[in-house]
Amino acid sequence: MEYKTISGLRREDFQKEIGGKQVDLFFLHNENGYEVAVTNYGGSLVAIMVPDRDGIISNVIQGHDNIEDCINSPEPFLSTLVGRYGNRICKGKFHLNGKEYNLAINNGPNHLHGGPTGFHARVWDAEQVSDNVLVLRYVSAYYEEGFPGELTMTVRYTWTNDNELVIDYRGTTNKKTIVNMTSHGFFSLQGIANPTPECLDQIVEINADFYVPIDENSIPTGEILKVKGTPFDFTSPKTIGQDIHADHEQIKNGTGYDHSFVLNKTEAGELSFAARVVEPNHGRTMEVYTTEPGVQFYTDNWADGYKGQFGATFGKYSGICFEAQHFPDSPNRAHFPSVLLRPGQLYTQKTVYKFGTDK
Repeated sequence: MEYKTISGLRREDFQKEIGGKQVDLFFLHNENGYEVAVTNYGGSLVAIMVPDRDGIISNVIQGHDNIEDCINSPEPFLSTLVGRYGNRICKGKFHLNGKEYNLAINNGPNHLHGGPTGFHARVWDAEQVSDNVLVLRYVSAYYEEGFPGELTMTVRYTWTNDNELVIDYRGTTNKKTIVNMTSHGFFSLQGIANPTPECLDQIVEINADFYVPIDENSIPTGEILKVKGTPFDFTSPKTIGQDIHADHEQIKNGTGYDHSFVLNKTEAGELSFAARVVEPNHGRTMEVYTTEPGVQFYTDNWADGYKGQFGATFGKYSGICFEAQHFPDSPNRAHFPSVLLRPGQLYTQKTVYKFGTDK
């Protein structure tokens, strides 16, 4: 069924054959008339069209308006799927079955987000099963970006009538491997613009009493520290800007917030509340729920005002990310929750981004 899109995006601007596979743009609509747009190039979210408190609909996720800009984006992980391994692995090395594996190095001395040709840069097989559901599938070859095992991954996007974007992941492997999937949405609840405003006045709550400190290369120190009494205490809502420039070693190491928060859980794997954001000027809200043990909170510390969709520009602090995932460098940290996937096991994850308004 063809829709008149409210995002203004056009399928033909995303249609291209890459490596014998067809790239396209898919639109999800709910009964409220709101829209999500996803391309099967990297599973990138290029539009989430939701209203503010006055009913004005804007795009609240950073993206591009054509496939060439997606491929050549200054931010390669801009609102894409990330895999096989979201976040960093120290020096790109880990051991499994007594063997050392060496991954692509693409972030200083470390491996980041599955490598330069990770899942964000792959064409996924796409099936739009209904007006509000898109299923993407990808088979990652043995040793792709250095990872062992052939991994078969399915990601399902559902846009509900409660304005929830539900992302379900399922994965299987034929040999032992490591998996840590995420969706790296850069959210701008104020609406993307030229320039997209900073997010420092947005009010954030994170359901985490502990966080994972990092060294100067953004690799975990191995500690799990309390947030209380630090800039990382979002257990009560506060503005992002309140402590983002604090004289604190961890803020300096992350050049702002770029840390994994240990979510409070009553049992592992439960779908539970992770975070909430309120954008005070327009009243939009977003709540995050996930089955994952952690969420990486990132405040777009490195953006330089590059161009995005329809002339929008994305500068420092213009977006915020809540990347539901396991902790960074988990393969090298035995006391972190395991990211090991064995043959016969099913990798699962569910993350929900729920949009609303605060009057």
